[in-house]
Amino acid sequence: MPVEYKDYYKILGVPKGAKAQDVKKAYRRLARQYHPDLNKGADAERRFKEVNEAHEVLSDPEKRKRYDQLGANWQQFSRAGGQRQGDFEWVFTGTPGRGFEGAGDLGGFSDFFRTFFGDLGGISQEDLVRGRGTNGRSRQRAGADVEAEVEIPLAEAYRGAERSISLQRPDGTTRRLDVKIPAGVRDGQRIRLAGQGAPGAGGARAGDLYLRVRVLPHPFFRREGDDLHAELPVSLHEALLGAEVPVPTMKGRVQLKIPAETQNGRTIRLAGQGMPRAAGGQGDMYVTVKVVLPQKLSGEERELVEKLAKQRANENVRSHLL
Repeated sequence: MPVEYKDYYKILGVPKGAKAQDVKKAYRRLARQYHPDLNKGADAERRFKEVNEAHEVLSDPEKRKRYDQLGANWQQFSRAGGQRQGDFEWVFTGTPGRGFEGAGDLGGFSDFFRTFFGDLGGISQEDLVRGRGTNGRSRQRAGADVEAEVEIPLAEAYRGAERSISLQRPDGTTRRLDVKIPAGVRDGQRIRLAGQGAPGAGGARAGDLYLRVRVLPHPFFRREGDDLHAELPVSLHEALLGAEVPVPTMKGRVQLKIPAETQNGRTIRLAGQGMPRAAGGQGDMYVTVKVVLPQKLSGEERELVEKLAKQRANENVRSHLL
């Protein structure tokens, strides 16, 4: 069956020359739009996987360079690149089911991705296990580093998490690792597990296993460094007269004081309500007020607004623009 070409730029809706931050921005927007927990559409899960696959390539400078080099002649390229050393394959499993799309398994990616990013080639499995080089002579060879990806929600990034990983080798043996993900971990951060990568040949040391953490977008919070940002809907009378309103934080709900005559777009800082910092302490949370105007006014309500308009007839809120 022929391999279907994947236009990753089209999937993310960015031009070929898009900057890294534009790729990341597009990915975050689409990941939130098609996340299966937020979008129950029949096509959402497929689109979510496509978006993740496109981001996997375009966010990695080496993979993006190779992808760009394929161009119109992509069908002429042979299988190359990836996270295998010879035929020594690492198969990752984990909890929950979407937690790991392993570097060796690549089960969550398309045939196109596996074709061009799923195999580095090299010596055979037999030679690797026996410690022989390509000329058949025994030699030492350090094991390759292996990288896998784990997805966690923002709540687990806040409090820390644990994952169980099964490393399955071609000889049928399986090794289970319990991995602790530290509180405050950032999107894209890697966790190194020394000596848990591909085994070395001829008695050489094993490679390392790197877990790259992907923190899933949150429907309310937006993270910047160790700070959290959120938009809080506030009614017109709350903004005008002032109020105390509940606002979600990662620790739970707190009461936020809205000062009287608060303008739309005003940002209020909640100290210490952000993400845990690696060096200790926590970031802050910034809440931006979004005033929601009333709709379907009654006759009495309209009269009140008209009365207010008459009392402020000489007020010009656009004077600074003229």
